[in-house]
Amino acid sequence: MIHGHDPMDDRHPSVIHLETSTHGRVLYDDAAGPSAGLIAAFHGYGQSADEMLADVRQIPGVERWRIASVQALHRFYARDQQTVVASWMTRQDREFAIADNLDFVGKVIDRLEARAPALVFAGFSQGASMAYRVARLGRHRAAGVIALGGDIPPEVREPAGPGDRQGRWPPVLIGAGVRDTWFYQRLSGDIAFLTSHAIAHEIVRFDGGHEWTGEFRDAAGRWLAALVSW
Repeated sequence: MIHGHDPMDDRHPSVIHLETSTHGRVLYDDAAGPSAGLIAAFHGYGQSADEMLADVRQIPGVERWRIASVQALHRFYARDQQTVVASWMTRQDREFAIADNLDFVGKVIDRLEARAPALVFAGFSQGASMAYRVARLGRHRAAGVIALGGDIPPEVREPAGPGDRQGRWPPVLIGAGVRDTWFYQRLSGDIAFLTSHAIAHEIVRFDGGHEWTGEFRDAAGRWLAALVSW
């Protein structure tokens, strides 16, 4: 049988985007006593809010903080086909995913911020980029950003404009493992950006890879304590 050219192969479908609603998941840890503030934490690709909460809980002094570990909206199964993990976005329809994520996190903070003297956004890997986005493009003013193993996304590097609702940048703590083959080579670009814009920042280079370590947790604990002048 001879197969000829099918005219249908030349047709390109239209892409239709529809706004919808979905339910997000947040794990919330209240402070045992008077709160120093609220840490909104964002996990990395293929992780969960449970994992991020466990990591943040190990920061020295964090018991003085309330913690909201926010799970990304796009859930899927890990390779074991049992564990539920999530992703903040892919390159497809990225701008819509960013808008959805900012709206979701804004609603989380609306619910929890009332008793928070200070608001800190903390993220690991893909979640670090989320922490930067929410601090700069979200509707709540941040007191600080903790970014471990993740770079400043391009839309946050753009000059201030209508999307920049926060004005001045908050201080930033960056963690980078010297054996992190994904992020460490990107670190110099972030440092150059922060320095050229006179943004207060501290860099913690630690002996490790793309991961949380005790060394970085200790540094994060000191940074948080200085942020609220305990």
